[in-house]
Amino acid sequence: MQDEIVARLAGSLSTELVAAEARRAEQAPTPDSMDLYFQGLACFNKGRTPDNVTRARSFFDRALAADPDNVDALIGSARADVAEGVNIVVTDPMAAFAAAEAKLTKALSSVPDHAGGHLWLGLVDILTKRAAEGIAECEHALALDRNLAEAHACIGWGKMFIGHAEDSEAHIAEALLLSPRDTQAYTWMNMAGLAKLHLGCWDQAVAWFRREIEANRNNPPAYLNLAAALAQLGRLDEAHSALKAGLALNPGYVISRIRDAWSARSADPIFLAKLEPIFEGMRKAGLSER
Repeated sequence: MQDEIVARLAGSLSTELVAAEARRAEQAPTPDSMDLYFQGLACFNKGRTPDNVTRARSFFDRALAADPDNVDALIGSARADVAEGVNIVVTDPMAAFAAAEAKLTKALSSVPDHAGGHLWLGLVDILTKRAAEGIAECEHALALDRNLAEAHACIGWGKMFIGHAEDSEAHIAEALLLSPRDTQAYTWMNMAGLAKLHLGCWDQAVAWFRREIEANRNNPPAYLNLAAALAQLGRLDEAHSALKAGLALNPGYVISRIRDAWSARSADPIFLAKLEPIFEGMRKAGLSER
């Protein structure tokens, strides 16, 4: 119980420290590499809109220019690549994942036991048809840092890509129990909602996506996924409104791009078969095919 309390406090403190360090760095007349890193992290924590991710990448890359040995900044830049790929901000998500993998491999060659590096490398594996390897990488990250809540969430998401979406929620619940106020908790809620979409549990998916939006209103996929679930429940007015909100944050969403991106993430027949009802929900909500 004491370990659990310490982990929760650490997660909360991290959020506050990042924000405080970023505010301090803004006032620095000549910001150093770590000043720039914290500013990038603060941008990243605001939500995964294209503008936020672009600004975060700029700070991370400036941090690397100031200190090429700043491994955290290198991992931060890789995180920006992953965010652009997973949210379909770029035209070639697979190229974004490849760029992230190269950076993470470089970071881990310098610091082999960097738990966050293994976590993000695991997520890249999960998103590029290597979910089993990605789950193992996340488990290794947890062996290095048992309080790394996000690793639990990514393991849960990975289960969906190997056709076991029914196992996802328990892992994500573990992440939220470990760090309920984590800056990334809203992304874990999206993972849980996606697992429910794949199971056709539309009501439960709606609950997860609404919870996610309450935690952070700047994550475009939440609205798109919410729209699909609402549409499949026949709640079309609400679905249209959710879709409109999502497109305001990321106007690049169309079904064909989403289909291509999701189909590239797994070859598992169960996973692929579950995609069609989700696309149908997006179509009913009013999302364009192309």
